[in-house]
Amino acid sequence: MISQERSKRKATGGRYRPFRKKKLRYKGSLPTLTKIGSKKLRQDRVRGGNYKLRLLSIDKANVLDPKTGKSVLADIISVVENKANRQFTRQNIITKGCVIQTSLGLAKVTSRPGQEGIVNAVLMEEKK
Repeated sequence: MISQERSKRKATGGRYRPFRKKKLRYKGSLPTLTKIGSKKLRQDRVRGGNYKLRLLSIDKANVLDPKTGKSVLADIISVVENKANRQFTRQNIITKGCVIQTSLGLAKVTSRPGQEGIVNAVLMEEKK
């Protein structure tokens, strides 16, 4: 089980003694590695009875052109740069802050696809 609980060890290496059993509120989840492909979503129930739309794969992005202020639905071609992890660039995994190659040009992702279920991006440089 992935846990968001306090560590069992102190900084000195000593052990914290548990004062209660594990609680459901401390449960975490594996990261959603959003790939490029046909649109696939997964709905997860989270704390408070709410739902998160986990985007498993997508081939389109809402790209905002800052010059005109208009947003256009563009095709995602590939991931150019991903500062979260070098391997994500090679595997074409989309995360917030990564640079994607779209049909309009290079764009930076501003949304969190694994948690919001959508890819929003801002156009960096237009295709020539």
